[in-house]
Amino acid sequence: MNNRKSLLIVLLVFVLLLGGAYVLYTQLSKSASTDQLLVHNPQKETEDINDTEKNSATANETTEPEETVPDAVSAPDFTVYDADGNKVSLSDYVGKPVVLNFWASWCGPCQLEMPDFHEKYLELGEEIHFLMVNMTGGRETLESAKEFIAEKEYTFPVFFDTDADAAAAYGVYSLPTTYFIDADGYAIAQATGAIDADTLQRGIDMIG
Repeated sequence: MNNRKSLLIVLLVFVLLLGGAYVLYTQLSKSASTDQLLVHNPQKETEDINDTEKNSATANETTEPEETVPDAVSAPDFTVYDADGNKVSLSDYVGKPVVLNFWASWCGPCQLEMPDFHEKYLELGEEIHFLMVNMTGGRETLESAKEFIAEKEYTFPVFFDTDADAAAAYGVYSLPTTYFIDADGYAIAQATGAIDADTLQRGIDMIG
């Protein structure tokens, strides 16, 4: 009888441990997903504070001075090349928001996120510039990059960083890397690593 009770207790503890582990894993996964997007200008995320909160803060005479919000970061300009070898600069696209993505055809995570980028380009390509910058050089060649795009039938604008000018300007050391730049040319947020459709949309909402 005692052995049976002991066995039941052990099983109960095991189930509780599994449940706790699952909850912890779920919370950590959500946190990792949220934190993947690094915001350069926090004010963009706080502009939606409701009027009630604003009025409350204003009416409170003891309210401490607001913390200074970091200035937006001006997105560095760079020069890359289109499929025909023509020079293209980021500054050519000031006036509309820009989604700037660094990728390579040999990069597995890049391949995973590209369908979402293509879908958003087809949906929002008239309102937002999508600049898909290929890290051309070393393992990647113009031929391998172009073959990959043709094979996948992607139609978003692809540019080639054959001089590593864009990579140097942004200090890109990991692929994929994505920047969200507003219409005034300020880098609002960035993400390192493959992002899902929800994170991509969140970044777009910040610059739209």
